[in-house]
Amino acid sequence: MKYEPIIGLEVHAQLLTHSKIFCGCSTQFGREPNQNTCPVCAGFPGVLPVLNKQVVEFAIKAGLATHCTIASSSILARKNYFYPDLPKGYQISQYELPICTGGYIDVQIDGAQKRVRLTRIHIEEDAGKNIHDAHGAASLVDLNRAGVPLLEIVSEPDIRSPQEAGAYLKTLRQMLQYLGICDGNMEEGSFRCDANVSIRPEGSEALGIKIEIKNLNSFKAVEKSIEFEIERQRETLLEGGKLIQETRLWDDHREGTRSMRSKESAHDYRYFPDPDLPPILTDAEWIDRIRAGLPELPNDRKLRFMKDYALTAYDAELLSSRRDIADYFETAVAIHANPKALGNWIIGDLFRVVNERKLDEQLYITKWPVPPQHLAQLVELIDEDKISGNIGKTVFEAMLGSSLSPQEIVSEKRLEQVSDVGAIETVVEQVIAANPKQVAQFQSGNEKVFGFLVGQVMKLTQGKAKPQKVNEILRKSLNRRVT
Repeated sequence: MKYEPIIGLEVHAQLLTHSKIFCGCSTQFGREPNQNTCPVCAGFPGVLPVLNKQVVEFAIKAGLATHCTIASSSILARKNYFYPDLPKGYQISQYELPICTGGYIDVQIDGAQKRVRLTRIHIEEDAGKNIHDAHGAASLVDLNRAGVPLLEIVSEPDIRSPQEAGAYLKTLRQMLQYLGICDGNMEEGSFRCDANVSIRPEGSEALGIKIEIKNLNSFKAVEKSIEFEIERQRETLLEGGKLIQETRLWDDHREGTRSMRSKESAHDYRYFPDPDLPPILTDAEWIDRIRAGLPELPNDRKLRFMKDYALTAYDAELLSSRRDIADYFETAVAIHANPKALGNWIIGDLFRVVNERKLDEQLYITKWPVPPQHLAQLVELIDEDKISGNIGKTVFEAMLGSSLSPQEIVSEKRLEQVSDVGAIETVVEQVIAANPKQVAQFQSGNEKVFGFLVGQVMKLTQGKAKPQKVNEILRKSLNRRVT
């Protein structure tokens, strides 16, 4: 019996607001336990929530970017369950009338496009965090995260492999980062995923028993857990066992899932409209204003880079992978129109420095190690033959620790390229005189030794001689000696 996996993902994305969803407490990560709290997010009796308008705007942004229908009226509901990190005894979420429905995300898988439909996007508050005391028998509760605004993005069961799941998540995270509404930091829990996995006989239209996997904090964990769960379910059925609808935890150390609890159904949570919060009303004018402010999204920008700048798909993918990188590239191109050369410098040298300094861990790099204006000027100096490509590397390294422009560095260090024929001829004659053995080898037909002689000329000129001129003058001088 061959089985087909059916996978749907539920993503919780923490929104980049400065305050929580129903109170004015800070959302700053890493504060001392219970510092970002007040009577509202701590669930004191009699307090009233007030909805953060920016949360609604961010939800509409996400809905528009993913082709959803934005509801003109949506309802906030209470999801009732007991857990120590949920001080009110319920979570404010959305159920029957979410703010966004339908929609889709197009994902690239091995060069082919896969469309994953969305069921809904809704807003809700996060719960607190239980901390299990390693030095005692108690568990502690930190409510800093309680009330932090989340988007829950629920896909249809359209995903068919762990690889597709990983690609979908990366595409979604990139889109939310481009929109500026989520930093996508999985380690800090601001981009979290639960996977719903089932299998069915190939060719069947019926859905199998759905198993939910929690505790997925990396793309690698998502793919590994789904792969493990597909195989576990397949083996269970092949051995004559039965699957039960349940929630399982992913254990990173053992690289397997383990049972957590039986899976709840919606009626277990006794959803009902929150009596303290009015419906969320959106009108066409507000939605149009938000739509007008949307940035160009990653895939659209990649395609434009390929069309407008004649970049390869690979280069365009890298240069549009983050909004700040794409902005940097286009700022530089506007100053000096050599997109291919600028792209090479960014992908090679600049990315190296960004990785070494861990600047890519931020959502948006505001202070680059080299300003885009200076990188454009550096490429322009090379294109105008004022410096060589090798000298360009020296200038680039000098730019990292200085506010000087490339031209100022070139002038200060006297790095201007030597194009004077007479000066190069003098050095060529010195090299020929100092290397009679290699000259004889060249004259005997050993073309490889020519590169050695070129290197000697470049060494004596400290890399300043124009390589094309060196090649031309050296070859002419050697050939003259042969005749």
